[in-house]
This record gives sequence, C-alpha cells and structure tokens, in this order.
Amino acid sequence: MGQIVLITGTTGIAEATAIRAAQQGDSVFVISRDENHGLDLCKRLPDSGHYACDLRDEAAVGAALSACLNRFGGVDAVFNVAGISGRKFGDGPLHECSTEGWTVTLDSNVKSMFLVCRGILRYWLDTGRPGTILNMSSVLACSPQSQYFATHAYAASKGAIISMSRAMAAYYAPHKIRVNVIAPSLVRTPMSARAQLDDEIMEFISHKQPLSGGMLDAGDVAETALFLLGQQSRHITGQVITVDGGWTVSG
Repeated sequence: MGQIVLITGTTGIAEATAIRAAQQGDSVFVISRDENHGLDLCKRLPDSGHYACDLRDEAAVGAALSACLNRFGGVDAVFNVAGISGRKFGDGPLHECSTEGWTVTLDSNVKSMFLVCRGILRYWLDTGRPGTILNMSSVLACSPQSQYFATHAYAASKGAIISMSRAMAAYYAPHKIRVNVIAPSLVRTPMSARAQLDDEIMEFISHKQPLSGGMLDAGDVAETALFLLGQQSRHITGQVITVDGGWTVSG
C-alpha cells in the first residue's frame, strides 16, 4: 500500500518526484503558487490533489494542509521543494545584495518551509502518527562557488534549512518522526534556466560535476528523494544527502 505524500512545488525536482511517487502507488498532494502548474501536474497523476497558495502566508499554508487532509485523510511524508533563486530581487555577493533580495529569498526558502513543517508536525503530534519530512537544501550551503554562483542570501537560506532540519530531527525522533535534507548541485530545472543558456557555465559544470558530465536531471534527484521519503530509509534521520555529480570533491 502506498503512502500519502505532500510535495511543495510542481516543476523540476518536485514534478519528477511526484510522477515517480505516483508510479510506485503513492497518493500525491501538491502545493504550488501557480494553480495551472498544479492542475497540469495532477492530470498526469492517478490519485492526487493540489492547492494553489503563497507558502509565505501562514493562513494560506494552513488552508493548504487542511485541503490535503480533507482529500486523503492523512499525510505520511512531506517533501519541501518549493523555493526560489533571489538573483532577480538583488541577491548576489553580500556587499551587493539588496535588502529586498535578502528578505524575499529567506522568506521564500526558509519561512515557507518553517510554516509547512510546523503545520504538519502539529498534525502528527496531535494524532500520534509517525511521519517523514525531507527538506530541500543545496550544495551551495556547504560547498560555495564564487565565480558563477555567488548568491549569498540563497546560500544562507539553504544553510538555515540544514540547521533547522537537524534540530528538528533530534527533537522529534522520539515521536517516530524523521527529518532529512537533500542537497543537490546544479540540476536541469526551470530555476537553472539562466545557467543552461550560458556556455561558459555549462563548460564549467561539465568538469565540476564529472559523474554527470554536466547538469543532473531532475529524475536523478527524485530517485534519492523517494528513498528518503519511504520506509526503506526508516532508520535514517538528521542526515544531509548530497546528490551532486561530484561537485563537492571537484575543483
């Protein structure tokens, strides 16, 4: 019998994970800011639901979680994927980073995840159910790259996710609630469109991610995500799993 999996985001890694989860028999509920993306994705999933909202909005997140519970009667696993690059808002090297770039990036990547995690943890604790949370970080949280990827608000947000997740894992383990982190390197998704169009960056990535010979595919990360969300990893919590094609060990 499959799980009930809640995923934030509907493109890239979120989309690939939702499709694979459905293929293995899971029921999938997706939350996204763009209603059309949610509708389009759910058309390809046999047993699914969706809710469109701004994940930075406390009331909206509560409504989204209620919609999931009304649809499926429970949640077994949560994959927090939704997030942004704040470059267009002014993220960059810290001395150049705008206040808007910092605030929007931290709110979109950390506050949103905090609100989803808090809501689902309250549900699991109130009902005495076990559960699994997988939070999306980035290789840039621990392995920075100054030439092409100097977005310091983004790095800070992804580092905060790791710290928050490890603290959560320690606290909630006695309640049979697991919390892990997945930290990909550069993946072929809509968010990396800028890099995909830059020949110099693509040449750099071919050497920086030698196992992949370039960008990872979203499905490569989705396979690891499904393992961490499923019962095969039931003894794993508080871990940061890097899926990076060799980024962290390459110059």
